Amino acid sequence: MKNHLFDLIFGHDVDRAARFLIDGHGRTLTYGELYDGAGQTANALVAAGVRPGDRVAAQIEKSAEALLVYLGCVRAGAVFLPLNTAYTAPEIAYFIDDASPALFIVDPKRLDILTPIASAAGAGVKTLDANGAGSFSDLVRTMPSEFENIERDPDDLAAILYTSGTTGRSKGAMLSHDNLASNALTLVDYWRFTKADVLLHALPIYHTHGLFVATNVVLLARASMIFLAKFDADDVMRRMRDVTCMMGVPTFYTRLLDHAGLTLESTRHMRLFVSGSAPLLAETHQEWRARTGHAILERYGMSETNMNTSNPYDGDRVPGTVGYPLPGVSLRIAHPESGAILPQGEIGVIEVKGPNVFLGYWNRPEITAKEFRADGFFITGDMGHIDERGYVHIVGRAKDLIITGGFNVYPKEVEEEIDFLPGVLESAVIGLSHRDFGEGVTAVVIAKPGASVTEQNILSALDGRLAKFKLPKRVLFLEQLPRNTMGKVQKNLLRDQFKDLYTPKS
Repeated sequence: MKNHLFDLIFGHDVDRAARFLIDGHGRTLTYGELYDGAGQTANALVAAGVRPGDRVAAQIEKSAEALLVYLGCVRAGAVFLPLNTAYTAPEIAYFIDDASPALFIVDPKRLDILTPIASAAGAGVKTLDANGAGSFSDLVRTMPSEFENIERDPDDLAAILYTSGTTGRSKGAMLSHDNLASNALTLVDYWRFTKADVLLHALPIYHTHGLFVATNVVLLARASMIFLAKFDADDVMRRMRDVTCMMGVPTFYTRLLDHAGLTLESTRHMRLFVSGSAPLLAETHQEWRARTGHAILERYGMSETNMNTSNPYDGDRVPGTVGYPLPGVSLRIAHPESGAILPQGEIGVIEVKGPNVFLGYWNRPEITAKEFRADGFFITGDMGHIDERGYVHIVGRAKDLIITGGFNVYPKEVEEEIDFLPGVLESAVIGLSHRDFGEGVTAVVIAKPGASVTEQNILSALDGRLAKFKLPKRVLFLEQLPRNTMGKVQKNLLRDQFKDLYTPKS
């Protein structure tokens, strides 16, 4: 049967004997093995009770088998729901309750704490560890590789990614088969990927960048990748001689700049370095070019839209910008309140429209309606402007969203945890420019009169309550928070006051 995304991934031009990936342990997976493994995985999902349209949640470590779960979901007509491995049990409980998956695949180490959460939502549970072992892989091995793909049209749902805002709880962005396919095909062409390319893949695969950009681009280009469980500067430098491209977050580039092995000679053979998921500082861009002779290509995307813009492959890759709208993507700058389209150069909210833009938020029709204009443009919440050359500049986020190391953090969730602590009167959480992480989560705390509260007290209390990436890098103390006449905390003033907090002292 016709399955829009899978048919594109495994078209007639796929060489089944060609290598798809080699992992950090030297294990190789060909395109033929990938196809057969996806068939076995799809059969295993069906055997576990998954039906077309059901959600399959996964909080599992990065592995080839984890990728097969994604492709098996596509073949079986299920909806893949990857979850950050750093999420705590209370956070996971919200996602599972909201998405109501038929199956939850977990790391065996977390089986005891996650099984009650799955049971409460009526989800089955299987395990899969970082080495590809577990009860789910045991089931997969018993299955035949032949599988008749479930019919899926371009607008059918393929995945849900939970995304953060500054108010309320996380929302599930619904991504269709064509959202994923069209964007990956555009990037293959725009970034000149071919089957001769080898991508160094050190990103996690539970969000857009590592899964729907990096992996889908490799698949649709018929290319290959070195698939590393995590980023390690020494390991990356050892393997760079065997690749042509790398996709990373700013942290990758700052860590590599600290590595003595990064030279003009060690990167001479490379074709492309891409950065995204967090702002790349202009100084990082300039230092990288000076050291390697390569200009990092920065792009802009989000969970709801995949990729929207990119600096050009040929032409100036301008530091501090995210380039031009991708082919097929319409982008405009609007007044955040009135929606009036603003002229070139003026700062407003970025709005986008195209086949890359998601279907809406899972079970949130009212919120979905508010986030789209009447003519179909999605209101990103990012503030920016377009310069005289057509380059898009992002200057901030209308809702104070913090992006740290490629992960979204909304301040309200962190503030609520801090405000609950003994001795704390109130708090404000902001993002400050950080060389390694793009933005560092920073808490500004007001203590109750007479209370003895320290930075370490707060950090220790938060440990285990929030995912590690949400924890403040610093906790600062003030006597009062700046407010406007309406009593609203002026976070812009806090950001200005502490803007040099993470700047190395010369």
